[in-house]
Amino acid sequence: MTASEVLELARKQGKMIATAESCTGGMIAAALTAIPGSSDVVDRGFVTYSNGAKMDMLGVRAATLEAHGAVSEAVAAEMAKGALDRSDAQIAVSVTGIAGPGGSEFKPEGRVRFGLANADGVQTETVEFGAIGRDAVRAATVAHALHLLGKSCLS
Repeated sequence: MTASEVLELARKQGKMIATAESCTGGMIAAALTAIPGSSDVVDRGFVTYSNGAKMDMLGVRAATLEAHGAVSEAVAAEMAKGALDRSDAQIAVSVTGIAGPGGSEFKPEGRVRFGLANADGVQTETVEFGAIGRDAVRAATVAHALHLLGKSCLS
C-alpha cells in the first residue's frame, strides 16, 4: 500500500496517524508527509532512536527495555501505545529493529518489530527481512508499516 493510499483511507475514516520510529529514523513519517495535503491526516512522528528517547518521549518503561531489549515486541507495543497516548491520532504505528549491518545470533540483521495501536488496543508482530542491507531493511520496514496503517484504516 502506498503512502497516498494510506492517507486517503485515513482521510475517509476521519482518522489521524502518529508514528514512533527507531530503526527507520523518521522515514515512515517522511513517506506520509511527502504527499501534499497530508497535514489533515498526519498528526506527528516520534523519532526515538535511543532507549532514553523511547522512555522520555513515549513512556517506554525501563523495566521493559531491561527485560526484553529495545528490539522486542514488548517495546514496540509500548512505543505504539505511547505515540497514541501522546498525540491526537487514532492510529499509531511503531518500529524497532536491526537494520544492519551486523546483528547477533539473538537479534539478527533484518529483524524488525512492529506495533500498531488504535481504539481496539495494541497489536505487535515481527518480520524477518533478512540480511538484505541497511537501506533495503529500512525501505521494507516503511512499506510494511504503511501496509499495517492501511489495514488499520480499513477495520
